[in-house]
Amino acid sequence: MVSSSGSGSSGSLSAATAALAAAAGTEEELRALMEQRRAKRMLSNRESARRSRMRKQRHLDELTAQAAHLRRENAHVATALGLTTQGLLAVDAENAVLRTQAAELAARLGSLNDILACMNTNAAAAVGAVAVSVSLTAAAASSSDPYLAFDGATALDDLLRSCPENMYQLC
Repeated sequence: MVSSSGSGSSGSLSAATAALAAAAGTEEELRALMEQRRAKRMLSNRESARRSRMRKQRHLDELTAQAAHLRRENAHVATALGLTTQGLLAVDAENAVLRTQAAELAARLGSLNDILACMNTNAAAAVGAVAVSVSLTAAAASSSDPYLAFDGATALDDLLRSCPENMYQLC
């Protein structure tokens, strides 16, 4: 024990010791405060990392769902494209058939027009021949020449019977 009757240096020593003890107590409190802040920061960082992982997982889930949706939509578009392509091929085939039929019909129409033109030409010739025959018959009837006399009905009948056979040869 230290006596109280000692020198004054022992009093300043105890004041310094008290100050050191107070500083040490403050230092320990400061260390405890810093440890508490560090623990709080670590907890905050952990929580922030957890939230970040959750956001990242949510974003990944959204991207996965979007990818699945786009795959389904792509499959629908591919199916629609296939059906449209099949329809196009069917329409192209039908158009080819119709073009061929139109060409055949145009050729038949041209042939029929040629036949009609030929028939009209032969009919005009037949009418001319009938007119000549009628005029010859009238002349023969009025004439007394036996070489000019002929049966007009028989000649006209012969002319009309020969027309279908010769009709195509004239054109």
